[in-house]
Amino acid sequence: MAKRAEPDSGWIELIIDSLRGLRYGSVNIVVHDGRIVQIEKSEKHRFDGQAPAAAPAAIHAAPGESRRR
Repeated sequence: MAKRAEPDSGWIELIIDSLRGLRYGSVNIVVHDGRIVQIEKSEKHRFDGQAPAAAPAAIHAAPGESRRR
């Protein structure tokens, strides 16, 4: 059986930060040879027809405007 690797506290903090504030979505931890190599966060925003209280500026920008900077 392969030796079990323990994730260091840096990875654990990144995982916790990825979960913090997440309401809808997922956090995927990618492991190669028993080592964490990547953390992927997929977040979904659900709308009920009303404008959010504090919308990100990118939503209100013209298409492609935020990519030019």
